[in-house]
Amino acid sequence: MGEKVVAGQFDLSDRNRYRDKLKRCLQGLERLLEEKRFDRPKNLMGLEIELNLVGSDGTPKMLNAQVLERIASRDFQTELAMFNLEVNIAPHRLGGRVFDRLAEEVTTSLAYAHRKAGEVDAGIAMIGILPTLDRDDLVSSNLSDVDRYTLLNDQIVAARGEDFTLDIEGVEHLRCTSKSIAPEAACTSVQLHLQVTPGRFADVWNAAQAASAAQIAMGANSPFLFGRELWRESRPPLFQQSTDTRPPELQAQGVRPRTWFGERWISSAYDLFEENLRYFPALLPICDDEDPLDALDKGGVPKLAELVLHNGTVYRWNRPVYDIADGVPHLRVENRVLPAGPSVVDVVANAAFYYGLVRALAEESRPVWTRLPFEAAAANFDAACRYGIDARLTWPRRGRHSGTAEVDAVSLVRDELLPLAESGLTAWGVEPADRDLYLGVIEERCRRRVNGASWQVATFHQALEQGLGRDAALAATTREYCRLMHLGEPVHTWPVGLPQPVPTG
Repeated sequence: MGEKVVAGQFDLSDRNRYRDKLKRCLQGLERLLEEKRFDRPKNLMGLEIELNLVGSDGTPKMLNAQVLERIASRDFQTELAMFNLEVNIAPHRLGGRVFDRLAEEVTTSLAYAHRKAGEVDAGIAMIGILPTLDRDDLVSSNLSDVDRYTLLNDQIVAARGEDFTLDIEGVEHLRCTSKSIAPEAACTSVQLHLQVTPGRFADVWNAAQAASAAQIAMGANSPFLFGRELWRESRPPLFQQSTDTRPPELQAQGVRPRTWFGERWISSAYDLFEENLRYFPALLPICDDEDPLDALDKGGVPKLAELVLHNGTVYRWNRPVYDIADGVPHLRVENRVLPAGPSVVDVVANAAFYYGLVRALAEESRPVWTRLPFEAAAANFDAACRYGIDARLTWPRRGRHSGTAEVDAVSLVRDELLPLAESGLTAWGVEPADRDLYLGVIEERCRRRVNGASWQVATFHQALEQGLGRDAALAATTREYCRLMHLGEPVHTWPVGLPQPVPTG
């Protein structure tokens, strides 16, 4: 959420006041849009990566406070659980050799954090879901010692009124319950930010929604949870279920989950902020002293603090962001689709594919969202999460043909989306060498049909065939993953399997 909040109890008057402030914030946003007060185009992108702390045995280490104290950098901060960290990379202007610079910065930051974690016998793992997590690791006592996480947990638990049910049926079936939102902490992701003008926001958001299935198909990296092999990208169903404030009765009535893909293409950024107020009750009714409309009347720029806080408790896979930099408001699309990892090169390749593809899709003369039903885009997202690089997706037919067709994700990306991403990066002014290097990583994943999830699954099953038990195979797979991650080569080059026979004792 990005806000420092103080744990406490809320009464009815707090909620009524907060609801009123939210409405005034929404009116303030509407005025800012009407008065064209937003920043001009700057072609700025940003990157956040959530990380896991692991021991030499591959299991999680609940040491983020100690590691952060040693890192002593504002670029790193806590995340939900004690085995999580997040690194924030400063905004970059899209163009030139931006992705090489990004790779260098992320590599340097992670190497530094890994060294500091080593001082307490831990290390950094960049992966969607840590395969060695156990249910006992994801309990409320392991939440980070930060007021906003405690408060968020308390409010979501109170809103639900009963235990959370995790029920994910994939290759295997996982069904269990949790008394807290702690299982959400298993989901570690990459968040890609793109600053956009209000006039371009809807096109960019719609493009990002359409692109999300291809992102997942290429980048899936979360096939295991609690010892079960589930979806190739198990984060989305896990995140939705572990933050679901709806008991079964409200689910049956069609009440929307707080983690969702959405239900329609939009025509304005306002649409998303307004939906968030209309559909989702406040979880953290904390009011700021500022009156946003008074601030506007005096010629100032309102913080819209309540709107920003509420927006941070609605977990869209492509989220609208309102922010202020150097006294000027701006809007961003925050893409939350991708898991962390496997390597820095893979993360940067995923970013290059996204920024190029979204630019090209947003500027097409016949935009994809005018030819693809929103329900098909949502179904694509689910299919990509379930099947990863082997998914089949629905996409508009090429050329003059109308309608849609089902196509292999690999074929769609290789034949249609990679050329679009290439033209998009060229339009951003990215140098050909940078563009070709990182899009080449995506192309190789297509050619070899390999991503992080497929490597994890193949290596795990080979370990089982060598005679290891399930827990030992998951731990060995995790250790080998971490070793290769830190070597820095892209996952499509990783050899499947463990480096040498592992004793079964």
